[in-house]
Amino acid sequence: MSTGQWMTPSEGAAWFFDAGAESLDFAYTGALADERLHSPEDLAGWLAEHLAHPAPEVGERDLADALILREALARLHLAAADHTPFAPDDIDTLNLFAATPDIPPALAGGRRQAGAGRIRVAQALSTLAREAVASLAVRDEGRIRRCAADDCRLVFRDESRTNSRRWCSMQRCGNRAKVRAHRERERAARS
Repeated sequence: MSTGQWMTPSEGAAWFFDAGAESLDFAYTGALADERLHSPEDLAGWLAEHLAHPAPEVGERDLADALILREALARLHLAAADHTPFAPDDIDTLNLFAATPDIPPALAGGRRQAGAGRIRVAQALSTLAREAVASLAVRDEGRIRRCAADDCRLVFRDESRTNSRRWCSMQRCGNRAKVRAHRERERAARS
């Protein structure tokens, strides 16, 4: 799975945001950001891009299921970032999706590739749910947090070795904070 996606705010320039967890990237397709999954085709495209498999055939029911999972993922990640209890209904939803068989791993290069064909939407959603279970189960490590910028509260999973990521993106909030700090130092030096 590849993490990250371009965020296109209604104001300002697009920027790349790697939430650090594919399940959290999925939540940012609408539950935590502007809606990007308007149709089954939108979901198929997102899954194909982020799960590195051919696009599954997606119907309206699959889209409805995906949106249910996405909402639960958003609430669970926000609760983890805010150090508040998880809602039992969200846990049940996540566990239900995680119980479905996921996309099987496959080593490329053989003559026969079991599972290398088209995936089913339920498998893709299960893969996202299982990744979220693994990520959220270790919430005590403090790796799921909000951006440190005052004007941004995006949630991300810190995958840095030292657990020291502070910004949703250095390209966006990190750069703004460094510019502000530089201007403050210049202003203090002049006075």
